[in-house]
Amino acid sequence: MSEAAPGLITVFGGSGFVGSQVVQDLARRGWRIRVAVRRPDRAYKLQTSGHVGQIQAVRCDATDPAQVEAALAGADAAINLIGVLYEAGGRSFQALHVDAARNIATGCAAAGVDRLVHISAVGANPESGSRYACTKAAGEMAVREAKPDAVIIRPSIMFGAGDSFLNRFAAMASMSPALPLIGGGKTRFQPVYVGDVAEAIARAVERSDAAGRTFELGGPEIMTFEEVLKLILRETRRRDGLIPLPFFVARAIGSLAQLTTLVGIAPALTRDQVVLLEADNVVADGAEGLAALGIEPTGIEAIAPSYLWRYRRGGQFSERPAA
Repeated sequence: MSEAAPGLITVFGGSGFVGSQVVQDLARRGWRIRVAVRRPDRAYKLQTSGHVGQIQAVRCDATDPAQVEAALAGADAAINLIGVLYEAGGRSFQALHVDAARNIATGCAAAGVDRLVHISAVGANPESGSRYACTKAAGEMAVREAKPDAVIIRPSIMFGAGDSFLNRFAAMASMSPALPLIGGGKTRFQPVYVGDVAEAIARAVERSDAAGRTFELGGPEIMTFEEVLKLILRETRRRDGLIPLPFFVARAIGSLAQLTTLVGIAPALTRDQVVLLEADNVVADGAEGLAALGIEPTGIEAIAPSYLWRYRRGGQFSERPAA
């Protein structure tokens, strides 16, 4: 194994949940980081992740090849973190998961950028009934076609202080008399800590032996959806139960709930997300994962309590000290 000396790296979509962790890891390693995002004003907090001048945010719409080319100018490596969990306006799965991915990979190949790490997802499948999963698979194929030596990383459901998974249901638990047990709660997940994913991405960038490989990242344990919801109820100190919700009912609810995107409000659930729940989200047998990159996975029980307390009645003061 050989490691490359840090240089300039362009991180597309680096201002989000995963991106902020990745930028911190890269900064500690000494990289100069260009964060390419649609809204640079939303990336200002990243400046404190490194030394003065180490991190620069630039405007880039990755669906525009010319803007991608400009963002890659002089870069030694690139990471594509662009992705959405639901469609709204011009932010379609096709545009961001496929077209943007193709533009970035093609731009790297044309500019001679040696290393590209593309973030996909466990469950990416061209035959899935979910548009999210289908376009994630199509994005992978577009990247491989343009730059065969790109590293593809597929995380399972991620958890961490700013996640959109545990936080979503914990917020629901604080307002609802019960949580929806969609599909009976049998769907299996392998939740992975966002800090481990960020470390894996940073190592994949620097390790020359990672070129052309695909890594599926999952945590140390497989949990059912029911077990995840019970963990949330326990950590938020809620005694409320779970309401079984058949998939066909959940799909109908998701279709209605996603109408909030028309007025700029993030939906609590979408039909496509329900379709995703109809298939397990675990690392495939025989797939290379965190261990192949020398990373010991962090369990959900070690991290979730550190941020789910905010959903308890009384927050941090919800527990009385012992007399």
